[in-house]
Amino acid sequence: MKIQHNAAFTESLAIHFVGNKNNDENLIMSKRETSFSDEMGLLLKEYLFSAFKLDELYHFYHESELELNEVFTYVSKIFDNNDELFEQSRNLAMHLFRQTMHPKIKAGEFYTILFRDCEINGESVDAIGLFKTENKDTYFKVREENDSFVLDNEPGINLKKPDKGCLIFNTQKDDGYIVAIVDNTSKTNEAIYWVDDFLCVQNLKNEYFQTKNVMTFCKNYVSEKLPEKYEISKADQADLLNKSMKFFKESEIFDVNLFADEVIQTPDIIEDFKSYKSDFETENAVDLEQSFEISGQAVKSQARFFKSIIKLDKNFHIYVHGKRDYIEKGFDSTNGLNYYKLFFENEE
Repeated sequence: MKIQHNAAFTESLAIHFVGNKNNDENLIMSKRETSFSDEMGLLLKEYLFSAFKLDELYHFYHESELELNEVFTYVSKIFDNNDELFEQSRNLAMHLFRQTMHPKIKAGEFYTILFRDCEINGESVDAIGLFKTENKDTYFKVREENDSFVLDNEPGINLKKPDKGCLIFNTQKDDGYIVAIVDNTSKTNEAIYWVDDFLCVQNLKNEYFQTKNVMTFCKNYVSEKLPEKYEISKADQADLLNKSMKFFKESEIFDVNLFADEVIQTPDIIEDFKSYKSDFETENAVDLEQSFEISGQAVKSQARFFKSIIKLDKNFHIYVHGKRDYIEKGFDSTNGLNYYKLFFENEE
């Protein structure tokens, strides 16, 4: 899914202050929309859109029916009638205030912003941004005074890193819209209220989602499940991880049967691999498709988890990038220690 914001512009904005009622902090509502210059509107757009990785996407949901999701309902009213932005921003702020229960949740300014002319797969759509700024940075301020300069400091918002935010694109309404999320605060239980309690969203089951989860499934099988049933060396595990990564990097389509035949290869292990797929889906509450288009961005994101490393006590790490036949393992009866023999052509 291709999302562009180059031609987008900031249409309207409302700011409220959401405190933590358990800490005796108040909800402070503005009495009118916030005014801003064209330059500030451009800064807001660049500040907010640049914070998002628009690959892992979400949609609103509710266990009973979608209309009971409060954020979905309020933003729908804004999309239907842009003049509703200020009134619905108040409803959104009250909803967020009700979810701000944990004593460690910080107070902060809450923004509701309407963006025009965003582009998704060539379609021009409006977008609504919901953001909360909880942390302030300290900035130097230099001013001229009495033929000299005075250096002060004042708190401000870092334009490169919003604390919490989401972008809601006015498309696929019946499925809960397309939603992008950023949360730069900690991932502790008190912090995830933004995603789980306030927004109430689920992953959009697109190519990125499928690729990310099936790569996790493959890595878990090779690293954890395979050694439980079969006698396999660390070098062979490293080789399988390398072959798996090569498959994802070089293939356009993931197919379970093709992956099993090219990477796993051994018939008995192939059957066990396919059986584990069902267990993985149940344990992680996901549904992995048999075949789908591989997301290059997801492969890049997950590559760091496919490092093929053999750790030897606390003394050595062997990084295996290929050439499984160039590694031999043995046992030295003289000193009672295991060893690896490595073959190579050139030393760098």
